[in-house]
Amino acid sequence: MTVPTIDGFTTHRLPGQDDVALHVAVGGDGPAVVLLHGFPQTHYMWRDVARDLAREHTVIVPDLRGYGRSDKPAATDEHTYAKRTMGADVVRVARALGHDRFGLVGHDRGALVGVRTALDHPEAVRYLGILDVLPTLDTWAVLRGVDAKVAWHLYLMAQPPGLPERMIAAVAEEFFGSFLDAWDTDGTTFTPEVRRHYVDSAVAAVDSIVADYRASAGVDLDMDAASRDAGERLAMPVGVISQDWGSRLGFDAAGLWGAWAPDLTYEPIDAGHFMAEERPDEIARFVRGLAARAGA
Repeated sequence: MTVPTIDGFTTHRLPGQDDVALHVAVGGDGPAVVLLHGFPQTHYMWRDVARDLAREHTVIVPDLRGYGRSDKPAATDEHTYAKRTMGADVVRVARALGHDRFGLVGHDRGALVGVRTALDHPEAVRYLGILDVLPTLDTWAVLRGVDAKVAWHLYLMAQPPGLPERMIAAVAEEFFGSFLDAWDTDGTTFTPEVRRHYVDSAVAAVDSIVADYRASAGVDLDMDAASRDAGERLAMPVGVISQDWGSRLGFDAAGLWGAWAPDLTYEPIDAGHFMAEERPDEIARFVRGLAARAGA
């Protein structure tokens, strides 16, 4: 399997939680920012944004546990791929590189890891950037009726262990490729080589990807509900940049995020889901704006 690298970045194997090792690309110099990828991608989705930000930041770009070249431990219990565990990985990786405080920006699944990291470790996260996703609790609340078919994969991977993994493994290349194709608005975001990298990486990680999604229909929901009941909020500056799919599905994304983040900016973007690759200049601008709000 061809593994692309981000030009000018060095790669490391760094310890996360419970002896899980993460593959991490690092470049630049200055205040640290961690970039977390989404599904069904790897850290390489940040290549253009990371190189841009590296002009004034130390940019830390890991493969999440269970993805890419990071370890893929068997899900021995519901906590193996809980966002709390994955967030602890992020904090440990940053500390291993000498950064006790950092900005944190996530896309899709990575944004959900970012939210839990910021709730659990507010002393570490200077600012939080969120690309094109809703809070876990709210995602399930707004999906209803026939419009919920857009998120059919959430329901499949929420099922008990066994059948989802076997079903997806039987057609893994077609399964993962279908999301890259359906969510790429004009069909030009990925070169054949990049698309091949994402598909090959995901095919090699069926069990861990399903476990990640299953956690968001179980233990992650429980943790977020407990945080909401306890009045926990995101204490740092938070920015959300998203497609305007709330109007189609009948919800107010800015309002949903505002309930979690008192210091929130929300902006729509005319781009597809894979906006960090489609519009890297806009995403780099978005991150710089967040950093400036936080004084970082």
